[in-house]
Amino acid sequence: MTAKGGYVYIVSNYNRTVLYTGVTANLARRSYQHKFGEGSEFTKKYKCTDLIFFQFFESIEEAIIREKQIKKWKRDWKIKLIKEQNPSFKDLYDEVADFK
Repeated sequence: MTAKGGYVYIVSNYNRTVLYTGVTANLARRSYQHKFGEGSEFTKKYKCTDLIFFQFFESIEEAIIREKQIKKWKRDWKIKLIKEQNPSFKDLYDEVADFK
């Protein structure tokens, strides 16, 4: 499921106490990187390996704008956003690992 555009995503640690918001053009590859410790220094330090939210945008520029908005949000707002798509906060990695 490769398309021009981009994704905003949120990864978290096992206990869901840390949220990291990012942007990528290739969600499958980036999710893999976070899952196996090849993500950012922050996600490695706090063991944010589970993809719990993602949203696709037609352009990477739109995704970057949305990422910047979400990063400014309070934690409660981010939780509400995640719950709308993923009420159980399950790891969505398997759903995106097949994206090509």
